[in-house]
Amino acid sequence: MSYHNSLERLISIMDDLREQCPWDKKQTIHTLRTQTIEELYELADAITEEDWKGIKEELGDLLLHIVFYSKIGQEQNQFTLSDVIEGVANKLVFRHPHIYAHVQVEDEEEVKKNWEQLKLKEGKRSVMSGVPQSLPAVVKATRLQDKAKQVGFEWELADDVWDKVQEELGELKEALTVGTKAEQEAEFGDVLFSLINYGRFLGIDAETALEKTNKKFKSRFEQMEDLAKSKALDFTALNLAEKDALWNEVKKSE
Repeated sequence: MSYHNSLERLISIMDDLREQCPWDKKQTIHTLRTQTIEELYELADAITEEDWKGIKEELGDLLLHIVFYSKIGQEQNQFTLSDVIEGVANKLVFRHPHIYAHVQVEDEEEVKKNWEQLKLKEGKRSVMSGVPQSLPAVVKATRLQDKAKQVGFEWELADDVWDKVQEELGELKEALTVGTKAEQEAEFGDVLFSLINYGRFLGIDAETALEKTNKKFKSRFEQMEDLAKSKALDFTALNLAEKDALWNEVKKSE
């Protein structure tokens, strides 16, 4: 089945559901919002796990939501799915003059710089305005730093960024000694922000790296609990040294 026929089938099903299904009839852009966010996180999980079957399924769920919002937009006389598709197609053509016009670029970084300049021409007040307020903090920090880079507000060397990390750690240490709770929180945030920036210089996405560490910690902890159970031990009653011994045993088994 072609892309066109598949999309037409999905649109037709959406029309049927909106007219005939009691649940689908009641949905609004507001009731769908939380579900859309959940679907996006499910896609993110599948990507982290490189679960291609899961990625395919979650992309389908997100496509359904796009069609659903477009259906509601059409009912409200705001926009249609065709408007959505044409809008993004026009944006891509405008923001890729090196493909669709006579603009020369040397590399990926120059493409990204031109992209930000073109967004400002579209009426954006600031290069930072394209970063959603509701993004998770680690993702938002990465996007803010990347946006700043596109207009030249960037360290030149990774070593410079590491020196900044060390500076922020020193300020945190001082705040822990003489600072208020608010000052300690601020300095801790600065340390995290600078570490995220350092990871970016190394080509490491902080959100992905942290999520992989989260999964690793969760897996090892659950294995610790299972190991204690297999030894007929009460895991919660073990002291820290005993739990640490289980932890090391799990690590060795990996």
